[in-house]
Amino acid sequence: MLSFTLSRRLFRRLCLFVLCGLLPALLTAQSFDASTLHQSADLGVTWLVNTGDNPAYARPDFDDSRWMRVDTTRSLKDYFPSRHPSIVWYRLHLKVAPDQKGLSLEEFNLASAFEIYVNGQRLFVNGSVAPYRPYGYSARIVKRLPDAALQSGSIVIALRLYISGQDWLGSFPGYYPYNLIIGQGSALNDHVWLAAIGDYFVVWFQLFAGLGLGIVALALYTAQRGQHEYLWIFLMFLSEAIRAPFQFYGVFHNLPNRWIYFSTAFDIAAMVMQALMFLAFLRLPPPRWLKVWLVVAAAGRFCNAWQAASGSGTVFGMLISLMPELGLLAVIIPVLLILHWRRGNREAGILLIPALIVSLTIYAQLGLFILGVIPGLSGLALRLQNVIFNWTLGPFTINAVNVDGCFFVLTLAVILVLRSARIAQHQAHIETELAAAREVQKILLPEQIERVPGFQIEAVYEPALQVGGDFFQILPAAQDSLLLVVGDVAGKGLPAAMLVSVLVGAMRGVAEYTHDPAEILANLNQRLVGRVAGSLATALAVRIFPDGAVLLANAGHLSPYLDGQELPVAGALPLGAQAGSRYETARFQLPRGSRLTFYSDGIVEARNAFGEIFGFDRGREISILPVNAIIQAAKAFGQQDDMTAIAITRDAAAARDPQAQPASRVAPALAD
Repeated sequence: MLSFTLSRRLFRRLCLFVLCGLLPALLTAQSFDASTLHQSADLGVTWLVNTGDNPAYARPDFDDSRWMRVDTTRSLKDYFPSRHPSIVWYRLHLKVAPDQKGLSLEEFNLASAFEIYVNGQRLFVNGSVAPYRPYGYSARIVKRLPDAALQSGSIVIALRLYISGQDWLGSFPGYYPYNLIIGQGSALNDHVWLAAIGDYFVVWFQLFAGLGLGIVALALYTAQRGQHEYLWIFLMFLSEAIRAPFQFYGVFHNLPNRWIYFSTAFDIAAMVMQALMFLAFLRLPPPRWLKVWLVVAAAGRFCNAWQAASGSGTVFGMLISLMPELGLLAVIIPVLLILHWRRGNREAGILLIPALIVSLTIYAQLGLFILGVIPGLSGLALRLQNVIFNWTLGPFTINAVNVDGCFFVLTLAVILVLRSARIAQHQAHIETELAAAREVQKILLPEQIERVPGFQIEAVYEPALQVGGDFFQILPAAQDSLLLVVGDVAGKGLPAAMLVSVLVGAMRGVAEYTHDPAEILANLNQRLVGRVAGSLATALAVRIFPDGAVLLANAGHLSPYLDGQELPVAGALPLGAQAGSRYETARFQLPRGSRLTFYSDGIVEARNAFGEIFGFDRGREISILPVNAIIQAAKAFGQQDDMTAIAITRDAAAARDPQAQPASRVAPALAD
């Protein structure tokens, strides 16, 4: 009897203990006290849950006493281990103050299709639960609770959620505590903006930094068309900038899942341009196998988008569709960078740092995915996900993926800065060489024309750059004659100036033993043939005797003008075009007072802003002007090339002698 009494007492105490332990949970399941709410709070309490789909579940007077009580901090998979219902209802009873005003709900990241009811009145809707039409659900949305519903002092919040098979394969399908926050509307709106700023600060920083870097890269590309990596950098960040307004809109509004196709197109473009950028940095043309890989990765991306947009995909299916792209980012690009870094490509070593970080991020995410699908470890996977990839710094939420993006932008900026420094050093070196070449040209090209009795000589030389490719020499020759050699080297700048130095030096050496124009050109041709690939120069050699006899040989240069009329001089191959070239000698008479004018092609090839060429007709008309006026006329028309104009007048003073032969305005016939 005593033992029976003790057993009854023990049983009663045990029941009392269990009842005391369950009572808070039972009360929490049925009510949440919001009547004395001083600050916003998430509804991470025990909710009542039931499957099936009945509109009556939204009514405040519906009897939910037999519904399952669910701790929302635990995964719904723990309560439905064997079956995965598509539609799940949640209910929560709230105690409120009848005179409360402005009480609101903030929804975030709940489901791709859901409805939220307050006392049977639909407050939120996203997508369509039945039939299922998914929407995005990453926006933070605030809705005010109806004041009429609050006057009763009690409200019921009912959630109608569609949980897809894809959601069930995740770690936490269904409702999670942060999905709903209750509080004053003004405070929740402030929270939305603070959360948006905190969540997207790094994203927007990366976007604007990348766009600025892209603009710099575009400027570099316009100056260096061979550096295609600059073009890919610009296009890659431009695609992100174009998508940015839609992303900003999506911060505050849930978009239809069709948006995924639009976003995916930009993702594919960024992937392709990023791959091409890496190859351009490595100086590798895209191999065929990589082109095929990119096509497969793009197809996988669209397959992934279709699964996400339709809601019919599985986590495994979506993962498999992303494997080609993940293989590109986590395997192919890092391996290529490592190989070229070991071969001495310093830029490959710099780019390898963000590439390895991205690779480690991908491997970590795959590991967490595998951990999340193991029964009982989904909670651990979620906690590790937050610890590894999501960090909080004051009001800012920092995602590891966005940090990778910022680091990638920083790496590209470092490379461009290093390149700019290297180019600046190279430019300084070139400036020094150009200054030296300019001094050499001053020595080689006469600034003061030596007087030759019987002739009046004018000459103007104006290079397009500090140094140019035009050249001329005016030398006294035997028998009181005058020797002129004028020409134009292909190209401009330092390479042309160095070739000019070679020709002028050779010209002076040849003039030591011959003054015959044809022999001078033949010797210059031999000096130039085979020196440098593509080294060509036009030239014209003239010897004028005191009695007006003229010997002329031409190597592809412009014909001179005699008193405003073009001389019909036979053409020939330029210097350096063919070994052993021979040049014809033309003979004619220069009357007293007549003038020979010689141009470089920079004058007649002047082009104005409308694309019109100065041409030979205008060149003939101005050939009688002083050489300074000829140069100014070409410059005013729009010429920016090297320009040379030389005029030789035979004994102009003698033209006033009554015995002098009058100048002919008709070009004389040339004799061999």
